[in-house]
Amino acid sequence: MLLKKQTVWLLTMLSLVVVLSVYYITSPEQKTNNLAQVQQEAADKAETKTKSSAKSNEDEKTIVSTIAGDAEFEEMRMELDESRSKQEEDLTNTIASTNLPPSERSKAKDQMEQLRETAQKEELLEGLIKTMGYEDVLVRADGEKVNVTVKSKNKPSASEANKIILEVKKEMGETNFVAVTYQPSK
Repeated sequence: MLLKKQTVWLLTMLSLVVVLSVYYITSPEQKTNNLAQVQQEAADKAETKTKSSAKSNEDEKTIVSTIAGDAEFEEMRMELDESRSKQEEDLTNTIASTNLPPSERSKAKDQMEQLRETAQKEELLEGLIKTMGYEDVLVRADGEKVNVTVKSKNKPSASEANKIILEVKKEMGETNFVAVTYQPSK
C-alpha cells in the first residue's frame, strides 16, 4: 500500500514538472520576442541614421560615430538598477526568513514580482519611445508616478509629450501622473 502511494506521488510530481516546463517554455518567449523586436527596430533605426549621417559627411572626410546612450542617462540607469537590486535583496531576505508569518513573506514576494514587472515595463517603454525618433529615453516608475526624460535635437512640443504620455498610460495602466522632461542633445 505504501509503495503505491509513493509511486502515485512521484508520478504526480513528475507530471507537474512537465506541465510547468511546457508553460515556462511557451509563455515567456512571447513577451521576450516583443521586447526583442522593439529593441531590434530601435537598433535598425539608429543604424540607418548613422549610415545616412556618415554618407553626408563622407565628402568632408569626417568620421561620425554614435554612442549607445548618454553618459548621464547610463549613470541614472545604473543607480536605478543598484537601488532595485538592494530592494530585491532585502525582499529575498524577507522571503527566506522563517520567523516571519506567511502573510508577510507573501507580501514581500508580491512586492518583488511588482518590482521586476515595473523594470520590464520601463525597458519596454524606453524601446517604444526610442522608436518614435528620440535619441535616448529614460523611464523611471515610482508607484503611481512615472518620469520620462527624453533626449532630442528637436524642440519639445505638447503633441509629442502627449504621444509619450499616452504610450506610458497604455503600458502602465495604473499610473495617475506622468511627467515628460526634454533634454536637448549636445
